[in-house]
Order: sequence, then C-alpha cells, then structure tokens
Amino acid sequence: MQDSHSERMNAAEGRAAGGLALVFAFRMLGMFMVLPVLATYGQELIGATPTLIGVAIGAYGLTQALLQIPFGILSDRIGRLPVIYFGLLVFALGAGVAAEAESIHGVIAGRVLQGAGAISAAVMALLSDLTREQHRTKAMALIGMSIGLSFAVAMVIGPLLTRAFGLSGLFWATAGMALLGMLIVALVVPRSTHPLSHRESGVARRELLTTLRNKDLLRLDFGILVLHAILMASFVALPLALVEQGGLARDEHWWVYLSALLIGFFGMVPFIIYGEKKRRMRRVLAGAVAVLLACELYFLLFGQSLRTLVVGFVLFFTAFNLLEASLPSLVSKVAPAAGKGTAMGVYSTSQFLGAALGGMLGGWLFDQGGLTWVFAGCASLSALWLIIAATMREPPYVTSLRLPLSAAALADAGLVQRLLGTAGVTDAVVVAEEAALYVKLDTEQLDRTSLERLIEAPSAC
Repeated sequence: MQDSHSERMNAAEGRAAGGLALVFAFRMLGMFMVLPVLATYGQELIGATPTLIGVAIGAYGLTQALLQIPFGILSDRIGRLPVIYFGLLVFALGAGVAAEAESIHGVIAGRVLQGAGAISAAVMALLSDLTREQHRTKAMALIGMSIGLSFAVAMVIGPLLTRAFGLSGLFWATAGMALLGMLIVALVVPRSTHPLSHRESGVARRELLTTLRNKDLLRLDFGILVLHAILMASFVALPLALVEQGGLARDEHWWVYLSALLIGFFGMVPFIIYGEKKRRMRRVLAGAVAVLLACELYFLLFGQSLRTLVVGFVLFFTAFNLLEASLPSLVSKVAPAAGKGTAMGVYSTSQFLGAALGGMLGGWLFDQGGLTWVFAGCASLSALWLIIAATMREPPYVTSLRLPLSAAALADAGLVQRLLGTAGVTDAVVVAEEAALYVKLDTEQLDRTSLERLIEAPSAC
C-alpha cells in the first residue's frame, strides 16, 4: 500500500491550492503595481505633494494591519467564503474609487478602501480546511511563491500598463483582477464541508499575549516592519532617481525592475541553501540586512547615473528577496508549537504596518530634503535593524506539524512527556478541543512516520 504521506495532492486539494494561490496573486499584483509608477505619474494628480504620494503608496497597509486579524476571526464564525467575497468586492471598489479620482486625496481614499479588503487570514484558513495535514505545508508554500511572483510581475507590468492606459487604467485593471479572483473562488475552489478552527493557520486569542512577549518573535516582527517600511519609502524615491539622476524616461523603468528582480532572485538562492543546509540562518539574515544598509548608503553617495542606480537596484532586490523569503520561515521555526498561526498573524500585521509607515515616512522625508533625506532615513532604519538582528539567537531548525489524535492517543496522559523525552522533539502540545497534537521536531533526528508510531504507542512502552 502506498504511504499516505508520500502521495500527491488529490484533485480537490490541487484545485484549492492552485485557485487560492491565484486569488492571492491577483490581489497582491493589484496592490503592488502602483509602487513603481505612483511617485512619477502621481505628480499629475490635483493636490499631489511628495508627502501625500507617500501616503497613497502605503495607505493600504494601515487598514490591512487593522482588519486582517478581525476578518480572520470573523471567518471562523460566519464562514470563509462570505469574508473572502466581501473582501475582494471591497478591494475592487477601492480600486474603482482610485481609478475615478482626479486628486491625490481620492487615490488615498481608494487605497485605504483597497486595504480594507483584508482577506489574507480567511484565505489561509480556507486552504487549511481544504487540504490534508500532510499536504498543507506544500499548499501554503505555493501561496507564498505566488505572492513573490506577483511582486516581480507587478514591478514590470505596472509601468507598462500605466504607459498604455494611465493611472486610471492601472486601477481599473486592479479592480478587474479582484473580480476575477471572485470568479476563481466561485468556479475553481472546492466548497469546504468541514471548516476547521485551529492554531496553525488562525489566530488563537489565548496565544496572543504569549506571542507578544516572545523576544525572538518580536525581533522578526520588527524586521518585517522595517523591511516593508524601507521598500515603500524607497519607492517614493527610486522611480524619481531613475528620472532625475539616471535620465531614464518613466515609461522605460520596467526593464530596470525586470533585470534587478531576475538577478536578485537567482542571487539569493545560494544564500538560502547555505543558511538552511549549514544551519546558519542568523548569519545569513544579518548579512542581508547589512547589504540592505549598504544599498541605501550606495544610493545616497553614488546613485548619480543610470549605471550606478541599476547596480544598486540589483543589490537591493537581492537583499530584499532574501529577507522576504527568510523571515516567514524563521517565524515558523521560532513560534511555539501551538502558536504558529498567531505568530504569523502578528507578523503579517507588522508587515502591513511597515508598509503604511514607510510610505508616509518616505513622502515626508522627500518633502524635507529630497532623495538624500529618503536614502539617509532608510539607511538609519537598516542600521537599527542590523543592531537588533545581531542580538538574535540561532533559530531551532525544526518543522511544525499538526497531527490529529485518535481517542486512545488523546486519553494518553503521558503522551506529551514521552514525546518531549524523545530526541528530535523540541515542543509538543495537545489541544483537546481540536483532538490534535502540535509538535515541533528536527527531521534530521526524527521523521514523521516514526513520530506517528510513537504517538500511537502505549504509554507503558
């Protein structure tokens, strides 16, 4: 008989993972497409100032940060699909408001409304409902890849769409993507017959205070906040630097982003492999933050020509891609066994807060002192992050699992103690109301099959 843990996803799981990855991708594509163009094309809007353009760039992050956890909790109560449909509709309405706006204030209002369609937690919870335990990590990884790909595509097609149809056309395309996402949910994603409420993909309010007290997690939350603050602030300045100092017409920026993202993506891969294989992710993380700091100083001191700016872009996106890929994995490693969903919820909230703060800070700094102030401000944030990252401990190299328990295993009072005494198990928690075990293990010392045999073994063994 084939091992159930080695078999592929079934058709329904494949449709769920692929469909929800597309929903995520289209939504994030619409969110990111404005980054490379708003600083240049936004100057034509009535009332536009660098500060307000920065607010427009990051405004979506504020409502995302405020609403994503409440929307996730709401999806546990009223169902995933109503929350997802509502969120996508609100996102589309926000894009429509921005598309029809003639002033920067209208675009800001549209971006705020877009952010209010905060469906990330509900989509991840639906994915958990529709996939088996052994395939859930792969399905979530597919969504993670779709987000990264959408960012790369947005950097290229955002300038191309805006060149062809203007900012209004760009926002209408964003609205269309949200409506297409609704169609995918309706026609492709299977219906869930057994909604789950568990601590791997959702926020557990009882775990929230513990998560906020965990210093290792707080370092990572601060890191993603700073990373996205730097990203948004940099995109207030970098498109303008390409025009003013690089002499590159705003319609031609796409090839710079495409080149930098492609080289940056392949450039980060060896460092990810090194960090995971050699178990040196702390060193890799600190090194990437140091490169980010060096990039901002490089832009500040040497970004006076197109050639030097392109070199800076390549280094910037190599460090950014590396950090964007590493941080969620580190959160998963550091989070307590039964607190992964809560830790990721706080992490995502920090990410969106960083986007909001970065856009506002970048616009204000540009108003005060132009490109110089923006790059200096981003360098200061990077330096602060580097100091905090240097105090981080090497993370445990473990895998988080949620395993359903049989009635006999659930009644085994010595289960947790027996597991914690086993080499390779670093944390284990039984959640009786879910009839499930949350466990963290080093797969180099203990594989899943051996763990399951250990769980079902009688306590007297």
